[in-house]
Amino acid sequence: MLTTCLAPTGGELDQSGRIMGSSDEYVYFIIIEDDYDSGQICYIEKRQDLKYNSDSQNLVRVKVLGHWEKSVKLNAIKPLTKQEAEFLYALNLDKERFIASSDREGLDIALRLTLNSLVTVEVAGEWCQGVIRYIGGIRAKSSLSRITGTFFGIELQGKDKGKGLNDGRYAGERYFTCGMDCGVFAPFTIVRPRGPKPLETPKPEQAPVEPLVMGDRVIFFMDDDRSRNGMVMALETKDKRTIVVISPDSKETQDGTDPIRIPLDSVIREELLTPGVKGSMSLPLPWHNPISGLFSAAYSRLFKEERLEPPSLCPNSTAHLDATVSSAGMARDVSGSHHLTLNSVVEVELTANKTVFGTVRWIGKLEGMEGTRVGLELEEPTGFNDGTFSGQRLFQCASNRGLFVKLDSCRPDSRFQTPGDREDTLSKCLSNKHTERNGGLDTAVLGTVAPLSSEQALQVLVGKEKGIQGHCNSCYMDSALFSLFSCSSVLDSLLFMSNAKQDAAVQATLLQQIVNPLRSKGFVPRENVMKLRRQLQDGGYSDHTFTTEEKDPEEFLTLVMQRILYLDPLLKLTTAEGKVQENYCYQIFLDQKHTLVLPTVQQLLEHSLHSNGLTLAEIPSCLILQMPRFGKKFKMFDKIIPSLELDISDLLSESPRGCVLCGQLASLECTDCFRDPTFGSTGFKQFCDTCSIQVHMHPQRKSHAPSSLCLPKGYPSSPLPRPPREKLQLFAVLCIETSHYVSFVRHGPQPCDWLFFDSMADRVGDEDGYNIPQVKTCSEVERYLNMSPAELATQVPREMEGVAKRLFCDAYMYLYQSPGMALYR
Repeated sequence: MLTTCLAPTGGELDQSGRIMGSSDEYVYFIIIEDDYDSGQICYIEKRQDLKYNSDSQNLVRVKVLGHWEKSVKLNAIKPLTKQEAEFLYALNLDKERFIASSDREGLDIALRLTLNSLVTVEVAGEWCQGVIRYIGGIRAKSSLSRITGTFFGIELQGKDKGKGLNDGRYAGERYFTCGMDCGVFAPFTIVRPRGPKPLETPKPEQAPVEPLVMGDRVIFFMDDDRSRNGMVMALETKDKRTIVVISPDSKETQDGTDPIRIPLDSVIREELLTPGVKGSMSLPLPWHNPISGLFSAAYSRLFKEERLEPPSLCPNSTAHLDATVSSAGMARDVSGSHHLTLNSVVEVELTANKTVFGTVRWIGKLEGMEGTRVGLELEEPTGFNDGTFSGQRLFQCASNRGLFVKLDSCRPDSRFQTPGDREDTLSKCLSNKHTERNGGLDTAVLGTVAPLSSEQALQVLVGKEKGIQGHCNSCYMDSALFSLFSCSSVLDSLLFMSNAKQDAAVQATLLQQIVNPLRSKGFVPRENVMKLRRQLQDGGYSDHTFTTEEKDPEEFLTLVMQRILYLDPLLKLTTAEGKVQENYCYQIFLDQKHTLVLPTVQQLLEHSLHSNGLTLAEIPSCLILQMPRFGKKFKMFDKIIPSLELDISDLLSESPRGCVLCGQLASLECTDCFRDPTFGSTGFKQFCDTCSIQVHMHPQRKSHAPSSLCLPKGYPSSPLPRPPREKLQLFAVLCIETSHYVSFVRHGPQPCDWLFFDSMADRVGDEDGYNIPQVKTCSEVERYLNMSPAELATQVPREMEGVAKRLFCDAYMYLYQSPGMALYR
């Protein structure tokens, strides 16, 4: 029976079931049978001339997005258009894709949504109102994928402002512009149309905005073109125009009534103008309209009313600063609310939905102008000069990145503030988006912001001035904390377990000033980490160099877990004599007879345990492995291949194991076979009785002496069941090069889901300057993970793409977690 659905990429099936012509050279499908991993998106080249029949048992070779090729039956796949495949590929899990592909109505609705459509979107379990500002891909295309997932970029509006995750940026790239924490990128499954039909396509600046809010102080103009002051009482819409309801300070209204109603383009925020006597105002700097489109009429009237000329600069304005400017370059506004210095990072709210961010490059006073002025270098090219004002250069910056404003229009950049500086970050997170339910338990109730999901990590963490800011040899601590807590909760028990009063202070700093800000805002300032370092030093936990000298990550982690927070040891090892050893990290040591050249982490752990006569006494919830080195500077291997999964089934003492040949329950283990080069470096060798006899019939292996394996008490011996496999998941890697630590973190399940973090990626200034941390995606790692060992061995480190060299060549510590055991420890 021929299918009647549309063929991929918009083509239809002809009468013989072949795919008809379309603009794309590939044909897309979704797998619909569990035997072939239902929910996977796959494709073939159109030139294969596929004859699709939904009843066919014939096999076809397909390429699975993000994976290798495989063969599936024709009746196990369903055709998709390219657009449908892109919408489905935005979902993280194959199961979600399979379910969504069956929702024909949901796909059709998603296909009809356009820019500026009014929608509702699910954010942290709450449906929020918004408008679509972007439709398209936001992830880097994988080397094994022909498409990227299609997401909706949505600006949250009304009462839902501030409940988002970004300002229209994703993974450091800007896709649309909106206020801070007003942007969301979402797959189609959590987006619903809000109106009867999408908005017609006005220009972005004409889409619904709320430039003012109730209670704002404003200056407005009436028919006589005189300016007046008042307070916003409400916003109304009349004839598709926004009307501002104002309670004026004066009763001189056109009809003597109070309040009055004025069109939006005749109103401007009072706070944007220099404070002074009403009716004798001066314009904000620079002498241009800083707001394109909004309030332009009000600015024009203000120019006309005052007939002002740009003020001349004081002859020595850069030296004659306001009295509130200190010799160190610090400025304070008249209210005493902000303390700003040169190179302070600040934000200026131009309108209720437009905030700009920049760095203070100049502080001074202009002749004829009240108060202190600052010159800002903006992050985005939305300014009006290059640091020059009225023909004189006050500071240097790129074109269109300079902006001059009054001092009290600036406030410290909220993205870089600690919870105590601005608001209780934890309280905000509890009430908003950073909670995560697990079995009905809200993790935020425990006082901890939930770790970031894959999508949240890309939206919250990626970019410059993200992660943990490095300072004074802190990279070992920065990298360790980022690796442990950004996207994993395996050691979150450290953050809320009961402790003594002195120890609780360290725990509170770790939770409230490092982990929660990292997960909620994506940034931890250096002061917060320094506070933790001082507590470790002054509390007698360590020597007096903890705030100045470089340490080892394992030294810091063991100190916190063992001596301060008294966490039960993460690792329990059984010796050959049956004794149990406990520790928090495991240092890999190899005997001199090993034959490894380009090892995987799996091989290193197996050989190390074997050579030291150790096994795992139990499954660790978190396994921290230190790579073999001769000190910090000398690596034992030029490259180490990361094992994304660590199979510990055969490393557990008194655990059922499977025969390496037939897979049935093993009864014997042969350490001689483990070292036998005939088998290669493929793990421990245990056999059932039958396979052991066959293996050891060979003359070269007759001298081997297999030993019996002990089954756990109560484990059934007949019928012989296949033992389960126990695997740990890699979630982070710490690397070191020339005494500087960086880290790689996996934010999702795909081979390309990697983040690279460097707490000292850049620097501003010299001795008096500061470091700029950076988090960036590094999907290039996938390319090298997919290489064969032979191909990887030929790669020249300095020629490897991006930062992949650092992961493969500079690994210092691997961090693994057990998703199952982490629920209990």
